[in-house]
Amino acid sequence: MSEYVKLRAADGHQLGAYVALPAGEPAAALVVVQEIFGVNAHIRSVADGYAKDGFLAVAPALFDRIEPGIELGYQGADLETARNLMPKIDLEHALTDVQAAVEYAANATAKNVGVIGYCYGGTLAWLAATRLRPTAAAGYYGGMIAKYADEEPTCPVMLHFGKEDAHIPAESVEKVRAAHPEVEVYWYDAGHGFNCDARGSYNAAAAKEARARSLAFLKKHLA
Repeated sequence: MSEYVKLRAADGHQLGAYVALPAGEPAAALVVVQEIFGVNAHIRSVADGYAKDGFLAVAPALFDRIEPGIELGYQGADLETARNLMPKIDLEHALTDVQAAVEYAANATAKNVGVIGYCYGGTLAWLAATRLRPTAAAGYYGGMIAKYADEEPTCPVMLHFGKEDAHIPAESVEKVRAAHPEVEVYWYDAGHGFNCDARGSYNAAAAKEARARSLAFLKKHLA
């Protein structure tokens, strides 16, 4: 079961969010942070999957500050649109919107709230861990995490990266690992976006292994 809701950020901005509901009482809550393609079918499927595992999952529409309802695919004109939209997303505004989703999830469940993000959302998951105080955070192939490696997480963090990712140098990941040995960092024989079955870079084996690790991590720290 799912629904769309409106969230209000701390600065008064209203944004949409996709909410996936578990069959019974939620064990905990999870904010699912989008890639640069909006809250599209893939991100909704991620939220739906975690709802089946017992989480109330909230995916905030970060593009609503630019234009409501933006939802993109991974090729052609959509890919070009996503690349053009990326510089228009203000990082601080995005974090404010993630915080609105965290607060909504906490109020809806009265349970612990985690954050999980993919690509651009992977970087936001890291910044949520250092600035927003969720109970736990997990990030997939966040390309800008190394830029903020000097920030200290306030919760357990798990990060996933592909060894064949042309967008994220191995040295940048090792910078994060060296600065934060307590953070769980995993490498996969895969490229960027390996978790998304709508991308050509999808790697089923890596996606399955990373999700199993993420689920165990989230259940351990949230439920």
